[in-house]
Amino acid sequence: MKIAIFGNTLYAGVMSALLSESGHFVYWCSHFNAEIDAFQYSFHDENVSRLLDKQLESGFLQYCDFPNIPLEIDAYFFSFNPTQEQKVFQLLYDLKQRPIIHPKLMINASTFGLKGTEKLQQILSEDDWVYLPDTIQEGNVLQSLAQAKQLIVGCIRVEVQAKIKELLRPFFPLEHHYLFMPILDAEFTKLSISGMLATRISYINDLAVVAEKLGIDIASVRQGMTADSRIGSAYLAPGAGFGGENFSHDILTLANTVANTGVKSQLLAQVWEINEQQKELLFRKLWNYYHGDLHGKTIAIWGASFKENTSSIQHSPIHQMLEALWAQSVTVRLHDPQALDEIEAIYGKRNDLVLCQDVYEAVENVHGLCVLTAWKQYWSPDFKELLKLMAHPLLLDGRNIYNPQYVKSQGFAYMGVGR
Repeated sequence: MKIAIFGNTLYAGVMSALLSESGHFVYWCSHFNAEIDAFQYSFHDENVSRLLDKQLESGFLQYCDFPNIPLEIDAYFFSFNPTQEQKVFQLLYDLKQRPIIHPKLMINASTFGLKGTEKLQQILSEDDWVYLPDTIQEGNVLQSLAQAKQLIVGCIRVEVQAKIKELLRPFFPLEHHYLFMPILDAEFTKLSISGMLATRISYINDLAVVAEKLGIDIASVRQGMTADSRIGSAYLAPGAGFGGENFSHDILTLANTVANTGVKSQLLAQVWEINEQQKELLFRKLWNYYHGDLHGKTIAIWGASFKENTSSIQHSPIHQMLEALWAQSVTVRLHDPQALDEIEAIYGKRNDLVLCQDVYEAVENVHGLCVLTAWKQYWSPDFKELLKLMAHPLLLDGRNIYNPQYVKSQGFAYMGVGR
C-alpha cells in the first residue's frame, strides 16, 4: 500500500518506520512545517531513529511536504497531540481540495479525546474513518507495540476492517489480534486504560505515604502485592509522580468526561490530586531535613524527563521541584542525558540553574542529590566519588532505585519514597 502519515508525534515516527519496513511505501509529512528535517529529530528514541534512518536509505520511506504527497494514496494516517486539533482541521480541508477518488481509508491516531474522530469525519464524510489509539509506551516504543496481545480498533464496518487488517497484517497477522468496536467505544477505552494505569500509580504512592509513617518499607509491600497474579507489577512502583503529555491529557479528559455526565465519582480527581502532591514529595523531604533553612544552598537533580529513555518533560515533576527550590533561593545543578535542551527552551539561561553534561559535575559542592528519573546510568553511581564531591552527603531517591541500607553504609543520609 501507499500510505501518507501526517504529524510529528512519536507514534507517527514509529508507524512510519514499521510500515515502511514491512514493504509499504510511506510518505511522512508534517504538513505545517516547511523544514522537513526539523521534525525528523523532534523526539529522542535511538531504536526508532535507527530504524527510520534505515528505511530512508531503503527508499520505502520518504519525508515530504504536503504538495508532494502522491494522489494515489491508499491510506491516510493522522497522529497529532491535543494542542494541534485546529491544524488537523486545516489539513483535512486542504485534502478535500485535492482530486482524490473517494472513499479512502482514514486512520485517526491522534490524542483528541472523546468524539475527536467524529469531528474529523465531518470534514471528509465520504471516507472510511477508523480510530487507532496511540497506546505505545515512551522509552519502550517498539517493544510495547510488538508485544501487544490485542489491538483496539474503532471500526464496525466489515469491509473497512478488512482494509485495516491488510495494512497491519505484517505485525498482527491473526484474527484474534484485533478487537473491533465502535469508534466512540474505542476512544473511551483508550482513556479508561490510562485512567486505570494512573490509578495504580497513585494507589501505590498513597500507600507509600502511610507505610513511611508506620515504619514499613513499601518495597516489601510492593513485592508481596505483585506476587499475586491478580495484581501484577505493571505501573505499581512508588515514585515522584507520573507525567507525559498524552498520558496526563487522557487522565484529565476522562475525569472531565465523568464529571460532565453528572455521575458522582471522585476517584479520578483524587488520582490526579495524589499525583500532583507526589511531585512535591522530595522537596518536602528536603525542607524537613534542613528544617526549612534552604536559602543559599545548592541542590543537584539527576533526571528531568518524565520517565527514562525520552526527552519529554511534559508534566514531569521537575517543574514543581525547580519552582519550589527557586522560591527558597536554591541553586540547582541539573543533569539529564536527553532533556537538557528541553529544560533550557522553557527556562532559558539563569544563574540559579546550571545544566551539566556529566553526572558527577552536577554534584560538585551540593547540599543534596535528588533523583527524579530512573535513567539506567544513575543506578550504580560511585558513592565514594559522590562523597568527595558533595558538600553534604544527602541522597533523596525519588524512584526507589537504591538499596537504603547500602547507601547509608556508604556514609549518606538516605530518603526514598515510602521507605
